[in-house]
Amino acid sequence: MSTDGTLSFGSGSTAQTLEFAAAIGQRLKGGEVIELASDLGGGKTTFVRGLAKGAGSADAVSSPSFTLSNEYTAPKLTIAHYDFYRLNEPGIMKQELEESINDPAVVTVVEWAGIVKDVLPQRRLTIHITATNQESRQFTCTAPAELGYLIEGLAT
Repeated sequence: MSTDGTLSFGSGSTAQTLEFAAAIGQRLKGGEVIELASDLGGGKTTFVRGLAKGAGSADAVSSPSFTLSNEYTAPKLTIAHYDFYRLNEPGIMKQELEESINDPAVVTVVEWAGIVKDVLPQRRLTIHITATNQESRQFTCTAPAELGYLIEGLAT
């Protein structure tokens, strides 16, 4: 990890993406907020699948595009996965998101966070995912010092 709290990782396959996300998932303690940013089909749900597996969840991970939120239970924490792509305003989901963020036993993962930026804490891991082809992805992770443990020492 560089001194500015940024990590870049290139994945050449879905399997590598799952491994990378699982490595972060193994480091989760609860209370973290992760913002995922990418284009449609960029690999956000695949990343969450690996994250949940790394945290110890055996739950099936699916995109919350239509349900707006999904929860995955792991032995020591719950992952709350939000997708605000279809919303023009957060409505009641804003309150649910705030509750999730404030629960120390929940890891909150947010896709398409534009309409809820005012709710998200500054203390969050932001992951930009760029699809370089059908299977390959480039990840750029930015973490404040308090969340550096999530990405420190991961291979680049």
